[in-house]
Amino acid sequence: MGEFYRWQNDNLILNCHLQPKASSDAIVGLHAESVKIRITAPPIEGKANAHLVKFLAKQFGVAKSAVSILSGELGRQKRVRIESPKKIPEQLTIEQN
Repeated sequence: MGEFYRWQNDNLILNCHLQPKASSDAIVGLHAESVKIRITAPPIEGKANAHLVKFLAKQFGVAKSAVSILSGELGRQKRVRIESPKKIPEQLTIEQN
């Protein structure tokens, strides 16, 4: 069974499906094998990516520097690494490492 996340040592790798230009920032739930995330930023000039990093950092209780986009910078499907997350958003069911 495919998962929307996996652990790599203390780092969490998340598959994300982004919906830019939404009315609010939110983790919506699961979309296939990804976490569906709505963000208000438009998908131009890296704004959506920067906004996603900031949003995920807040959700997982880490600094923005601890969140990096591994793949999918130009698309809606992204793989994101969160280094040593301090908390897990309540919308997600993630088993701690």
